[in-house]
Amino acid sequence: MIDLQVASAATHSIDCIWRGPAALGESPLWDHRSGRLYWIDSLAHRIWFRCEVSGEIASWEQPGVVGSIGLCKGGGLVAAIDNMVGLVDAETGVFTAMGDPVPLPEGARLNDGKVDRAGRFWCGSMNARFDAAIAELYRFDADLAWQKMDSGFVVSNGIAFSPDDRFLYFSDSRSDRSFLYDFDLTRGTIARRRPFVDTGAYDGRIDGAAVDRDGNYWAALFDGWAVGCFDPEGRLTRRIALPVRCPTMCTWGGTEFDRLYVTSATFLMDPEESAAQPLSGGLFEITGLGTIGLPEPEFGAEGSGAGHAP
Repeated sequence: MIDLQVASAATHSIDCIWRGPAALGESPLWDHRSGRLYWIDSLAHRIWFRCEVSGEIASWEQPGVVGSIGLCKGGGLVAAIDNMVGLVDAETGVFTAMGDPVPLPEGARLNDGKVDRAGRFWCGSMNARFDAAIAELYRFDADLAWQKMDSGFVVSNGIAFSPDDRFLYFSDSRSDRSFLYDFDLTRGTIARRRPFVDTGAYDGRIDGAAVDRDGNYWAALFDGWAVGCFDPEGRLTRRIALPVRCPTMCTWGGTEFDRLYVTSATFLMDPEESAAQPLSGGLFEITGLGTIGLPEPEFGAEGSGAGHAP
């Protein structure tokens, strides 16, 4: 296995800014409009947030397993919960399911999701038993009508879009495969799925991911104790070691988009391992990486006011 740490002029630092622990921390999301950092504890059915200015940390209970969240036009969030997509009110945290439920097989639920720059929410499902490739990738439009875009996966993860909107990245984390699609932003279509990262060349498998302004793909390496940076050709160029075995997802944030936030999980750990990794399940902030990310797009059509639940 490769243990790669490419030399860099930047000196990074890692801080645990929330100890949790989350059973399954996921979907960190920086809201540049409000100065809030959101994240979820999927298995605890909660959405958390931290205010940049006040330092306040609070959470909202949700009606089911939270797969992922994204920003909405007009404020609030779009969220995938169990087999539904809906809106979360920015003031109350109340989830309002909208559109039709996705008819998922027994044992499946919605998982990783990201909003594209045309305001669509892309979300994949997962097989909670990990025993068959029954998961699919969906596109949810502004009216929350959904369309299946691809299938044959175990656990959908790693969704991200290149800065020039030419490519969509996707990972089937349980089968340890990473893909690249041609992406048409105007039409909302994907084509020509092919391998992206050689996941057999390093410790850990790609979980949640984010792209920086230069098109590098930063991915949490679950079971790998690290975040990996991959160039647009899929080559591992940098490995940022973390004090936890199971990081789950990363996002860029802060007022300059120069901080990388990383969630982590404890649900696979026994008490002895949890004691040996006291920061597992925490939320981390990495600074000094020498690059910056991009603002997350907002779900919904222009003028839709999609962020306000009816």
